[in-house]
Amino acid sequence: MKLSKVLLLAVVAAAIAAFVWLDLGRFLRLDYLQSSQAAFAALYAEQPWTVRATYFAIYVAVAGLSLPGAAIVTLAGGGIFGLAWGLLLVSFASSIGATLSFLAARFVLRDVVQARFGKRLADINAGVEREGALYLFSLRLIPVVPFFVINLAMGLTTLRTWTFYWVSQLGMLAGTAVYVNAGTQLADIRSLQDVASPGLLGALVLLGVFPLFAKAAMHFIQKRKVYARWNAVRPKSFDRNLIVIGGGAGGLVSAYIAAAVKAKVTLVEAHKMGGDCLNYGCVPSKALIKSAKLAHQMQHAERYGLHSSSRTEDGGQPLFSFKTVMQRIHDVIAAIEPHDSVERYTGLGVEVLQGYAKIVNPWTVEIALNDGGTPKTQGLTTRSIVIAAGARPFVPPLPGLDAVGYVTSDTLWDEFAKLDEVPKRLVVLGGGPIGCELAQSFARLGSAVTQVEMAPRIMAREDVEVSELAAASLRADGVDLLTSHKALRCAWVNGEKVLVVEHAGVEKHIPFDQLLCAVGRTARLTGYGLEDLGIPTHKTVQTNEYLQTIYPNIYAAGDVAGPFQFTHVAAHQAWYAAVNALFGDFKKFKADYSVIPWATFIDPEVARVGLNEQDAKEQGIAYEVTKYGIDDLDRAIADSEAHGFVKVLTVPGKDTILGVTIVGTHAGDLLAEYVLAMKHGLGLNKILGTIHTYPTLAEANKYAAGEWKRAHQPHKLLEWVRKFHDWKRRYLPRQRGGPPRHNPRLCKHPPHPSSATLCWWAVATAMWGCCATSPCTRCPACASP
Repeated sequence: MKLSKVLLLAVVAAAIAAFVWLDLGRFLRLDYLQSSQAAFAALYAEQPWTVRATYFAIYVAVAGLSLPGAAIVTLAGGGIFGLAWGLLLVSFASSIGATLSFLAARFVLRDVVQARFGKRLADINAGVEREGALYLFSLRLIPVVPFFVINLAMGLTTLRTWTFYWVSQLGMLAGTAVYVNAGTQLADIRSLQDVASPGLLGALVLLGVFPLFAKAAMHFIQKRKVYARWNAVRPKSFDRNLIVIGGGAGGLVSAYIAAAVKAKVTLVEAHKMGGDCLNYGCVPSKALIKSAKLAHQMQHAERYGLHSSSRTEDGGQPLFSFKTVMQRIHDVIAAIEPHDSVERYTGLGVEVLQGYAKIVNPWTVEIALNDGGTPKTQGLTTRSIVIAAGARPFVPPLPGLDAVGYVTSDTLWDEFAKLDEVPKRLVVLGGGPIGCELAQSFARLGSAVTQVEMAPRIMAREDVEVSELAAASLRADGVDLLTSHKALRCAWVNGEKVLVVEHAGVEKHIPFDQLLCAVGRTARLTGYGLEDLGIPTHKTVQTNEYLQTIYPNIYAAGDVAGPFQFTHVAAHQAWYAAVNALFGDFKKFKADYSVIPWATFIDPEVARVGLNEQDAKEQGIAYEVTKYGIDDLDRAIADSEAHGFVKVLTVPGKDTILGVTIVGTHAGDLLAEYVLAMKHGLGLNKILGTIHTYPTLAEANKYAAGEWKRAHQPHKLLEWVRKFHDWKRRYLPRQRGGPPRHNPRLCKHPPHPSSATLCWWAVATAMWGCCATSPCTRCPACASP
């Protein structure tokens, strides 16, 4: 703690101690005030301004130091100065004193509290930022809540000082007026209960609760206003409790939850069940990555002490059929498909309709059925709707792109399955996770891959060292990685396809056979009736913390809602959307994004949860870094995977985890331990104290925790422990059945032949060794020389 904070605490503590030691509280009792009222009145008549100034200073001190007796001082204001002057003095003095208390708490404690409990206070900070003035005003109107508690608690938040002052001034005015007015009748008061009667307190409580009721009423009015133009079509009853649009991860989970709680739910999917993840994203890409990694291991079999007999004659790529590789990917999709099938969800109690859904009003969805027969439209009414339409690949507006042709991360699986061989020359646009995974995989399968990224580095959301390691790995696999290169146009040149890029003002032509666009994904926002309903969209559907749109009964989840485009986040959001849609009348839950993990499945994998260094720096969050190199891990060495690291960010001086980045084989799996720890507030000491199987990759997590522990050793305590062990080594116990032995290392005196015992002091302390003179002439505990 800084010296200035210590000094302030010392001054406050001294003032409070003096108040108690000198028994100054006797002057803040009702009987003393009543007995001295006449004297105060006489003094006020002689020196009005001096008395006012002194009273004002005393009140500020009492309020600022949170001393008991503020109510008595307020009564004194009415008794001495009357209603007008008393109200004026008390109103400003109480507000100034409260603000001083607020500032003191902020100066001394806020940084400590926010650093320790920042994540848990995130919602409170957000609420104070948004509606802090309203909450403070309500609390000020309720005198049953001690004002000094409010002052100190608000000082720990992010509420602005000026806002605190003027809201306090206004909010305390009603209670101040009651007490000052009572003070004008000071002689008739027998106790403070005469002033703050239960009826009066009840009235003030109702007055304090009024702003909250007013807020709720405003929300109700706004809700009615949003629905006003649809009142004529609001159904009296509903066909469904919930309609879910989209059969991807978010839609499937929403429908599953609704069916599990016995709600009547309809799921509408226009194309393939399972959405992007099953059909175009996570599943096929990981199947491709597995095949590519095996091909890479076969190509480098000598690393494992083996020789491959299935290589080409020049010793290059292993022999394989690209068609068979692509067929395996489709087989994997087919094997997982039943998990997300119409039959399974129908069996769970979900009505699944194949078709295109459009919301025509807040309670009605029209579905253009896609059953292969005569087109027809079915309309269903519902109490709530969840939009989980997902996202599609973004195709950059490059001139000539359509002329040369291209594939995306969605279309490549069907298009490349038609090829007899892996693309000879493949250009990958984009240096994000999707582009990196696909570029490395096709390079390992034999494509000449050129990856083009406009930014200075790939995987820009990760730390620089992670990006550099990923870039080195891609280049080692043969990827021609071009960063800081901007794609300008595509064209046919001399009968071949060419991508024209620009770097440092110079154009470069890159010939290719196939072009893969992997520059990101955009939410599907059109075709669902959002525009007609006036639901705001900006890259994603705009929702509140409960995943509600401007219509409280219409929710969004998954890629279409953002802010993260991950399958596991879509499933996570779907729980909140479904539960709030079905049970929001009783209790709504805010979506929790505090611990979101993700991974990029290049080789080595990159996995992260929480903050990395660049995030912490951008947000101004103090942190410490602990790093463990996986090249030192036994299992990684045995697997010839000894590369990468575990990097943990912690609160300075504490084992509280702020974020973790893991680079290495199976990094996505290793990350789970840290995700669990962060979710439940467990620190590195808990991970260090957990038994990990040997030899496994998971030991890397324990060793990283050990690195943190080693860096935070209690050096002073260990120095005392060292002295203790030194003493134990020098201690010489008596031997059984005989006299003690002489130890020449500890005692320079020769042993006395007649000695039968050692001095107890010498034995107990080992300070004088084993001098065997009788008595010990150097021992202060026995006979004199």
